[in-house]
Amino acid sequence: MRQGIVKYNNELAGVLTEDDNGEYRFVYDEAYIKKHPNQFITFNMPVTNRPYRSKRLFPFFDGLIPEGWLLNIAAESWKINKNDRMGLLLACCQNAIGAVSIHPILEKR
Repeated sequence: MRQGIVKYNNELAGVLTEDDNGEYRFVYDEAYIKKHPNQFITFNMPVTNRPYRSKRLFPFFDGLIPEGWLLNIAAESWKINKNDRMGLLLACCQNAIGAVSIHPILEKR
């Protein structure tokens, strides 16, 4: 399982998870829901206390991943397969342009 903290304007907005079956889940943080009930990260994912689930990485998050030559550089630098969308998201999107950033949650061993 891989997870990333989703921040909106440097504030914890929620957690994105890829489980061991390759399915995705995004959950808004409870404090974020209370403080910003109308400040969604994307139109397709309004603020709610119910989790969003998908068999593919949500299009909004996939859109944060670099493309073209920058994707090639990122994939080669971090030795990540270009099809590993969650791996690329966690590696490349901590300092993304715009309000949303993704920060990996490291697994405890």
